[in-house]
Amino acid sequence: MGSNKPHAMCIPVPTQGHISPMLKLAKLLHHKGFHISFVNTEFNHRRLLHSRGPAALDGLPDFRYYAIPDGIPPSDPNATQSPPLIFSYTPVHCLKPITSLVSQFNEANVDSDVPPVTCIIADGLMTFALKVADQFRIAKVLFWTASTCGLLAYSQYGQLVERGYTPLKDESYVTNGYLDAIVDGIPGMKDMKLRDFPSFVRTTDINDIMFNHLKNEAQAISNCDALIIHTFDALEKDSVDALLPIQPHIYTVGPMLNNMQDEKLKFMGSNLWKEEISCFDWLDQREANSVLYVNFGSITVMSAKHLSEFAWGLAKSKKHFLWIIRPDVVSGDSAMLAPEFLSETENRGVIASWCPQEQVLNHPAIAGFLTHSGWNSTIESIAAGVPMISWPFFAEQQTNCRYCCVEWGIGMEINNEVKRDEVEVLVRELMDGEKGKMMKENVMDFKKKAQEAMGPNGSSLKNFNRLINEVLLPR
Repeated sequence: MGSNKPHAMCIPVPTQGHISPMLKLAKLLHHKGFHISFVNTEFNHRRLLHSRGPAALDGLPDFRYYAIPDGIPPSDPNATQSPPLIFSYTPVHCLKPITSLVSQFNEANVDSDVPPVTCIIADGLMTFALKVADQFRIAKVLFWTASTCGLLAYSQYGQLVERGYTPLKDESYVTNGYLDAIVDGIPGMKDMKLRDFPSFVRTTDINDIMFNHLKNEAQAISNCDALIIHTFDALEKDSVDALLPIQPHIYTVGPMLNNMQDEKLKFMGSNLWKEEISCFDWLDQREANSVLYVNFGSITVMSAKHLSEFAWGLAKSKKHFLWIIRPDVVSGDSAMLAPEFLSETENRGVIASWCPQEQVLNHPAIAGFLTHSGWNSTIESIAAGVPMISWPFFAEQQTNCRYCCVEWGIGMEINNEVKRDEVEVLVRELMDGEKGKMMKENVMDFKKKAQEAMGPNGSSLKNFNRLINEVLLPR
């Protein structure tokens, strides 16, 4: 039963922003006839069952979920684990369970209904999993779920150390103008300021866990048989071309749209928080292009002061808004909004704890997106033709913000120390201003190119089929 199918084992980073695109890729491969083993950590396995119900991970006979330990000390069961802990513990504690899983399938009885694993597709930040592929002599593939410009910037981390840009001499260098220095000589990048590089360059510690993990993983892309990137050529070709000397086998396959997947897989979702779908009833009653969508992603945390400034900026804009506020979005405290704000915005604002974002962005009522510039949010916004206001938090979100605002002309940036008056001005400009109109034209052009990339003769669909035929199918 299915023993002749190619078998892909998919191993995401155990955070929302990495699980979601990996699940999309797995569904597309399943549609092409692959048996899928999707490997979550036990922590996120429990979160998915809690958010999506007890049958959420039942899978299908040829699409199965597995849970492995991560070794990370206990933490809030309904919040994202600490990224430094994730990248410290998973290479140590996940390697053996992954090896055991592959061994279980590849050394099993020939009558087993699970075919041998023929390829491992690991997140680009989980490159330790490639050791398992080497051990079993199967195809080893990395899936970079973030932006190509972000990966290109990470690949320069070693050079930034050698050239003395980082680590910073002390904390004052974050605010004294030092980060505005232009870093020249970066292949595929022009006029990049140090502040535009992924945020881990802002460390004062040469042994910083996140800085070194990202530096090493960006170089490790040379060790795989293929690198998949969730982008499309018309958006990031210059960045892709600049990476070819490191990894010549790059396959751009984005944006991976849900409508390309099997109906029988629709019940499989990846949201780690319960979705509040009642927001669609409210959106359905709003006029076209009249609502600002606000969501700072799955990891961003802010101070209570920042939350208040965003709130009163939205209130002062007088615009309708749908605001997603996670329970853990305020660092060290619960996310509480002033009763006066709730009263002021009662008839034009809706607050929810989580939602199906792609559906929201594609709703005709949505006019703009106030975002942290995570890559999933960015590429989903582009695919929906929605311009952005960006407040980047960490990692390559700073790089994504720079490209949205400067290279692509589809976004505007909010200062890190957010002020309500600035929020008001930018929201009004996005919704009513001349720059907002220009951004809308630009993003609609990219939306068209994204649709073409996934169309019958599009670059992404061709690349996806080449990936299967050239790399993933066993020889």
